[in-house]
Formats: sequence, C-alpha cells, structure tokens
Amino acid sequence: MSACVPTRNDHSSRNSRPSHASGLKRPHGPPPPPRRGRFRVSGADLSASITVFLIAVPMSLGLAVAMDAPLAAGLVSAAIGGIVAGLLGGTPLQVSGPSAGLTVVTAELIQIYGWRTTCAITIGAGLLQILLGSLRAARSALAVSPAIVHGTLAGIGVAIALAQLHIVLGGAPQSSALDNALSLPTHLAQFELSAPLIGALTIVLLVVWPRLPGRVGASLSRIPAALAAVGVATAVAAVATPGIARVDLPSWRSHALPELPQGPVAALATAVFTVMLVASLESLLAAVSVDKLAADRSTASPKDGSTPPAPVKRSDLDRELRAQGIANALSGLAGGLAVSGGAVRSSANVRAGAESRASTVLHGVWVLLAAVLLVTALEWIPLAALAALVMVVGIQMVSFAHIRKVHRHREFLVYGATISGVLLAGVLEGVAIGIVVAVAVALHRLARTRITVTEQDGRYLVAARGQLTFLAVPRLSRLLGRLPHGVDAVVELDGFFMDHAAYETIQDWYAAQTAMGGRIEFTGRSGGRIAEPASAAHSCCRPWTPWRNHHCHDRVHDAAPTTSLAPTEAAPEAAPTDGTGSARPRHGGHRLLSGLSSFQRTTAPLVREELARLAAEGQRPSQLFLTCADSRLVTSMITASGPGDLFTVRNVGNLVPPPDTGNETSNDDSVAAAIEYAVDVLEVESITICGHSGCGAMQALLGAEPETPRTSLWRWLRHGLPSLERMRSRHHSWARIAGRLPTDAVEQLCLTNVVQQLEHLRAHESVARRLAEGTLQLHGMYFHVGEAQAYLLTEGASSGTGPDEVFARVAPGAEWGAEPGDEALHAAPGTTVVA
Repeated sequence: MSACVPTRNDHSSRNSRPSHASGLKRPHGPPPPPRRGRFRVSGADLSASITVFLIAVPMSLGLAVAMDAPLAAGLVSAAIGGIVAGLLGGTPLQVSGPSAGLTVVTAELIQIYGWRTTCAITIGAGLLQILLGSLRAARSALAVSPAIVHGTLAGIGVAIALAQLHIVLGGAPQSSALDNALSLPTHLAQFELSAPLIGALTIVLLVVWPRLPGRVGASLSRIPAALAAVGVATAVAAVATPGIARVDLPSWRSHALPELPQGPVAALATAVFTVMLVASLESLLAAVSVDKLAADRSTASPKDGSTPPAPVKRSDLDRELRAQGIANALSGLAGGLAVSGGAVRSSANVRAGAESRASTVLHGVWVLLAAVLLVTALEWIPLAALAALVMVVGIQMVSFAHIRKVHRHREFLVYGATISGVLLAGVLEGVAIGIVVAVAVALHRLARTRITVTEQDGRYLVAARGQLTFLAVPRLSRLLGRLPHGVDAVVELDGFFMDHAAYETIQDWYAAQTAMGGRIEFTGRSGGRIAEPASAAHSCCRPWTPWRNHHCHDRVHDAAPTTSLAPTEAAPEAAPTDGTGSARPRHGGHRLLSGLSSFQRTTAPLVREELARLAAEGQRPSQLFLTCADSRLVTSMITASGPGDLFTVRNVGNLVPPPDTGNETSNDDSVAAAIEYAVDVLEVESITICGHSGCGAMQALLGAEPETPRTSLWRWLRHGLPSLERMRSRHHSWARIAGRLPTDAVEQLCLTNVVQQLEHLRAHESVARRLAEGTLQLHGMYFHVGEAQAYLLTEGASSGTGPDEVFARVAPGAEWGAEPGDEALHAAPGTTVVA
C-alpha cells in the first residue's frame, strides 16, 4: 500500500504550512508545488551545452553546404532552435537546429524559388506547426506507420549521402538523388586527390574516434567526434592542401532576409505542407527517442557509484510542436534554415549528462557567440570535411535496427516503397506512395483467407485461416457446396473477424446440413469447441478472466508466481523469499493499484447495478464457505460465484476451533462469531469447509518439534492438532481421494483436517440445532491447486474399523447431492455426499 499513498519528507512539511492570514489549517494536505525560480544552470548542464555546441557548429555549417544555402543560415537556425525551442519546448533535453531530414527538400526549394522565398516558406511551415500544436494534433502525427516514417528518413539519408559524396570528390551535387547516382561514375573517373583525402580522413576519424582504446582513448573520447574530425581535417588541410575549398561566411550586412513568396499558390502550399510534415515528424520522433534515452539513463546505475540523474518529465508533444513552429517562424524571419529536433544532437545532450533545458538554451547562446566572434576560425574549415560529416549523418539515418523491425512485422514492402518514392519522386511523393502501399498491404491481409477441406475416416475438416469477409464468400460457398449432404464435419475458424455475408453463408450451409442429418461442430484453431454465438459468450460472467490476464502479465516481470505459506516446490533462485521459502510478491503496490484501476475501468460498469441492488436489499448468501487464507485459492473462481453468493471465512489452515477449548484467554472467537452470524442471522443453507493441496499450515504441523516456540501462529495452529492425532490414530481409516491413497503425508493431513474440522463445526450449538432441524447441510471439499480439480467428501461402507472417508472428483455439470450414477461425482458405488 505504501507505493500507492503519496508521502512527504520532513523538510517539505515545514515549508508547506499555510499562512496565518489565510485562517486555514491543512496538517495532512500535500505540500504546494515549488515556486518557479530564476533560470538555474547546473554544472552538468554547462558541460553538456559545450559538448552539444561543439557538435552543432560543424553540423550546421555542413547542412547549409548540403542545401546550397548561405552558411550563416545554418548558424542562425542552430541559435534560434537552441534558444527558442529550448525555452518553449515540451521536451527539455531535445536539441533543435537545422533539419537533416529537410536537406533534400530545402535544396530543391532553393533551386526553384530562391533563398528568400524559401525563408518565407519556412515561416509558413512554422505558423502551420503552431496551429496544429494548438489543435493538439501532435499525437496524430505519430499515427503514421513507422515503416513510412523510417522509410522517409532513410530515403532522405540516402539522398543526402549521394549529394555530399560529390562534394567530397571535389565536384558539385545535382538537383535530385537520381541525377546524383547517375553522374557519380563521371566524378569517380576524374577528381583531384585533395578533397577526397580530407573527406576520407574526416570519415575515418568520425568512425574511429569513439573507439580509441586505453586510457588515452577514454580521455580523447570526451571530445565530440564531430569536432575532433573537423578540427584534425582543418589542421591537415591547412598544412597539406592550402588551396582546398573552404567555408566562406559572408558579412552579416549582406545577410538575406525573406521576401513575399512568388509562384503558383498550389505549389507554394505544397512546399509549406512538405516542410511542416517532415520537420514535425522528425521533431516528434526525436522527442520520443529522447524520452526513452532519459528514462534509461535515470534507471541505470552509474559506474562510478554516484547518484543517477533525476527522471525527466515525459514530453508534452503538443507543446513541443508549438515551440518548433515558433522557432521555424523566427528562423525564417531571420534568414535561417528550417528547424527541427535532431536525434544526433539530442542523444549527445542526454549522454553528456544534461539535467534540464538550460543545456539546450546555452548551446544556442554559444552558437550565437561563435557566429559573431569566431568567423575567422570557421572560415579555415574545408568544405570536404563538412560534406563528409553530413554524409555520415545521412548514412546513419538508414538504421538497420529499423529495417529489422519492419522486416519482423512484415512491412518491408512499405519501407522499400517509401524509400524508392523519396529517391525517385520526392519527399512528399514518397510519403504518399508509402501510404498507398501500406493501405494496399492492409487490404490484402484482410482479404487473404485460406480455406481448406480435408477428409479422414469419413469426417471432414473445413479450416478457414484469416478474416472471413464478403471477398472470401465465393470461395467459401464453393468449397462448402462440394461436401456431401448430411456430412459429419468440423469447421475450424482461425480469425478474429467475420462479416455478415460470411456469417449468412456458413449459417445457411449449417442449417441445410443439420436438416439432412449432418453433424457440424465449430471450433477455434486450438480445437476448443464453440458452443454458442460470440455475443452470448461475451455476455456471460467470466470472473477468472481478470485474474488470468493479471497473472500472465506478472509472469513477464517476475521470475516465479507468488506462493503460499510453505510451497510444495522450491522457488527459483532469482525470486526473493520471505524466510519460509516462499517467493515474495514484487511490486505489490503497483499490482494493487493496477488491479483497482482495471476493475474501475472494465468490471465496475458491469456490476454497478447489481451491487447497488445488493446494497439496498442487504446480503442474503446461501452458503458459508470456510477455507484457507492461501493466496492461490480464489473462491469466486473455483465456485463460479459472484457478489452476494458466499459468506466467506478465511484463516490459516481452514481451522474451526471447537467451542470448548477451555482457556478463554487463548481462545479465538472470530471464527465462532462468523459461524453464529451466518447460521442464526443470515440463515445460510449450507456450510462448506475447503482444504487444499500443499497447505503450509499442515506442513508446519507435520514438522513441529516439541520445543516449538509458542508464537501467535503456533497458538492458532494448535486447533489443527486433533487432525494430526486423527491421522496417526489406528481407530480411523485413512482418507482416500478419487479411489486412491494420498500421495504423501501432507496430502493425507490436508484431507483428514477437512474431516476433523467438520466434527468441530458440528459441536457448535447453532450448527447442531440447525442440523437437528434438517435445515442445514455440511460439506467437505478438497481443492488440488496443481490439477485445478475439486473433490467432495463422501462416506462409504468399508470392511475396516470405521467408515471410509472418500473425496470424490467433481466432474463438469456436478450438483450438490448428485448420485454417483449421474456422473456428477467419480467415486466408488454406493457413496453419497456428506450432509
């Protein structure tokens, strides 16, 4: 329960006192939320901001080169993305800047409309993002098939790599990915060595730098690989190839600002929508990835033994989309590139130890200062080094992990179609192609139904695999029509959907066959018989279903299920124990809260009316059910009962203290009070004492030593000593279970204990009176947990010293008082239920 109840620390309680002027006293209320103070920067945020800044500067310049945009525009978008999106965004640790996913789109827009109109398009895309974020449409964007999203990003990555390869070779990229691929052999045939060597050096350093061995490698790896690669390439180029093409940052006085867009309205609207779509998807996917990285970091144990970072609040995607829109609008106004959240920069920010949005904002401030103060240093960077850096980023956008996922989910066709569409037609066209292919694949799966008919020993098996829709009706009716009249057949339906047309076809065939003497049986794939329509099956009460789902869910997280006081099997080594050998339940508070939430969501609406009736009329149970407190005994499940049916008493060992224990100070009246209340006040018609297999109380009795400490548990278990004496006595026959002897002493004592506690029950005055009147019945019951099988106590004649105590197996359809010949109980002839 502690996991479900909010707690407060001592220092918070002192700070949460209400003022005297308010006149209110809230000694038990939660403390108020902390006041928002000034913008605070921790040492971790400062360090992480420098790391991200060193990655962002070369990447921003490289993306500007890849888009054929003014180089200063990359720095402008990085500064605005860091400061504006960092302050206003819903993902504190996400770093925004020039969008790698928009490289191909922006390059095409600049070629068609020019730079100033492209800035205006960026402004329009930002305003559209603000509108969609205000309409809370961010989650809807993530509803697009992951195969389409990752296929789009992979296609853009391939296009980026092809374009930047031309710059690495010392040439200029073409206008489309297809042209870049076709012209690549020409550039490979004729190129100068300076640019390719600098590009190759940059790529090698990017790959090798994070993997340098030894202490020296560990120290050097703290420097971002992007900064190290570009820095070393710049130094080598300055010495070896002074005439190589370098970064040329124009004066800020000549910086181009947006103008009113000129061109066809439909084309401009399409461009705005494309920029908005790609930038939004890239940002939202990056935000989800940042959430996962931050969660993994907060749950991981630091290697140095320090305290792990505090968990970061989950992203507000609508707020993030609005912030990205504001950043794009401002970036376009300032003559910058389109902005989006970047997976590379964001993951570096998280891994560098950032704790808040201060790291993102500071990184933008450092970029802004570098754009003003470090112009001379930036102009030493070779274009080939920046192109190699962006080419590696493009290659990394083709994730093999994503390819394995889409292949495992049989969506590689959608993924491949999207990539091909992006490379051959464009980003928006590629997304449209991916959506069309995804819809076609879904329709194909829906319409694909395999229907087979096989015969064995004169009996037919009709197997339908897939969804039965009107598209499958012609083939279904043709195959069913080939079967002879009055056939003996099994129809196996393996699918989760059947429309009206398919249902009528099967129903008409079924009616015709049964009218001619046929025997038709419907089953599912596992062979279980379908005895009633689905609607009727769902309308019945299935009290075990939440328990079954709950148990299967827990089995995923826990090494072993929870066991009773003393289990019959040893718990796995990984399962913690409570000292008695039984596995402790883990996450108890979470499990309880989850179960209560599930009840309120699914079961409460169904039983609320019935419980309201019981609350108004009072309880009128027909049975008193006295059983063990073992957690594996779910009384409502094994008796198929519901609210108001059973008056249940549970204790350790299902014991009934006799009324004449002698010592009142040690006597326990709780069970006697429950019996008296059930018999005299509720006037129940029957009382059942239920034991079970593997009872921990019986094991404790068998293993008790004469000097056992007289604890509370032992003082209670002394009421089971008569059962132990009865089992060891020669004057009583051993109990049998379904015609066999018990498997061991524990099972024998569990069976004998039920018989002995029935005798204790008869000794209670109220029970004896009702038995004499003939208005009360007593029943003994044994439940074998491992077999999920119930057994009822019977009595039969024997040639021994007394009547045999036989527990007969309860078969499906059994009723109280059923005779053995009715197949309700599988016991020896002549047995009757004890009453």
